Amino acid sequence: MWLAGNSGPFRVHNLEVGSPRASGLRILHISDLHFAPGQKAKQQFLKELADLKPDLVINTGDNLGHKDAINPTLRALEPLLDFPGVFVNGSNDYRAPKPRNPIRYFTGPSKVQAGQALDTDRFMRELVGAGWQDINNKSARLDIRGKSLGFMGLDDPHDHLDDLESLGQQAAEIANADLTIGVAHAPYMRVIDALLENHASLMFAGHTHGGQICLPGQKALVTNCDLPTEFASGLSAWSNDQQEAMLHVSNGLGCSIYQPVRLFCPPSATLITLR
Repeated sequence: MWLAGNSGPFRVHNLEVGSPRASGLRILHISDLHFAPGQKAKQQFLKELADLKPDLVINTGDNLGHKDAINPTLRALEPLLDFPGVFVNGSNDYRAPKPRNPIRYFTGPSKVQAGQALDTDRFMRELVGAGWQDINNKSARLDIRGKSLGFMGLDDPHDHLDDLESLGQQAAEIANADLTIGVAHAPYMRVIDALLENHASLMFAGHTHGGQICLPGQKALVTNCDLPTEFASGLSAWSNDQQEAMLHVSNGLGCSIYQPVRLFCPPSATLITLR
């Protein structure tokens, strides 16, 4: 489908990643819901994702897409809250969206606008109360089906809330996990490099919307950060001189209510099976 928006059509991508010590686990990655009241098709798709029965849900932020989005978003996420999960925030989880000129995205990363402040603390409390782990600038460890998963998380890098200096301590807190996972909303290169340097072997991010407005074949024109466009969506290898990790960047499930169009870049979630 070449044209899509906040009402879909939605897709699920199925991928496999090598991780022998955590083999068999299934991770559902969702991101960038930008949820607003009345988005029934998106809510139904989230319900259908629960039918996949993942072992773990990783949510990489920008869940909220409207000043009145908290209650509808919590209702939409409710079926997935039955599964273990971790989350980080994006800038839209702190402030409601405002109209902006979409042409500016082609001139570099967008500036964070001072929209209406949202009750982010309440939203996070509800997610934590339902059982998900808040990993904004903090670590977590989950034992799932006999596998120990360690998480290093960062608050939104696009909003300059990421505490890279915390990663050393986070890594120490999850030492000896069967799999070390890095999670952030916006995949700025400073963030991906820092997670790799602290021994993440699998990393998750969102923010790019896969490019949102793409050429045929989902060839992204922008990423809204400094990540090269060839990494804007999907699974790829990220390396330095000493090590390599797999990076998954989500297309996301939504977009701003003020720019509700995707071109050659359908909204999607991803189910990753570890092998």
